[in-house]
Amino acid sequence: MADTGDPRINLAIDGALAVITIARPEKYNALDYGMVLALERAAHIIDQDARRRAAIITGQGEKSFCAGGDIEAWSVLSPSDFGLAWVRHGHRAFDALARLRQPLIAALNGHTLGGGLELAATADFRIAEDHVKLGSPETGLGIIPGWSGTQRTVNRFGPQLVRRMALLGEVFTAEEGLRLGLVDAVAAKGQGLAEARAMAARIMKRGPLATQSTKMLINAAEGEEVHRPLEALAGGLAAGSEDLAKGVAAFRDKRTPEF
Repeated sequence: MADTGDPRINLAIDGALAVITIARPEKYNALDYGMVLALERAAHIIDQDARRRAAIITGQGEKSFCAGGDIEAWSVLSPSDFGLAWVRHGHRAFDALARLRQPLIAALNGHTLGGGLELAATADFRIAEDHVKLGSPETGLGIIPGWSGTQRTVNRFGPQLVRRMALLGEVFTAEEGLRLGLVDAVAAKGQGLAEARAMAARIMKRGPLATQSTKMLINAAEGEEVHRPLEALAGGLAAGSEDLAKGVAAFRDKRTPEF
């Protein structure tokens, strides 16, 4: 078990597969500030290890994948702390997950609402168990979907569907979510993680460098990140070139390189 800095965010390594589990079922796996920071750390641990080929994120129990932000944690914050700490660090954590070089699968073991849906949207694929409900109820509480619930979710699910959830308060079943494109597959209750592992196994049979590069390019096409994929791919090309070898040799010899 890798150390994420918070025992409620478990990171298990199983060969080439990394599995993040939100372990706060008594609070419907709602996130407080420490858990948000731990999610970001978990993403960095996975991203920095080239041996990891795929990742899964899921929740503990069967009631909730993630209930989003813990209302008791954020409702007492000042406006400045809410905006500059809570929302900002939430974005950093969710961005780190969405921008993992490894494909990420969300195994939705329970209801996926509010920030939980925004967390699920960071994944490349979503597998919902058949009892799951999905939605964005934040405006009913007088708050906005603040962890990219009007940005990344629009890119992933489409603006009209997000309007229905965020402005009308519509909540969808797993089967409706499959039909609407909120999820990629529906599993029987208790089988979501197993289905996610099977999907990860399919991913890990494919070329790792090609898979990671393709994910980065898809992210760029979505507007998730544009500059990093281009620089990473160009940098990788340059790193394997004869020019670099000549340049490094000249640097070591304290002379001007001849390209």
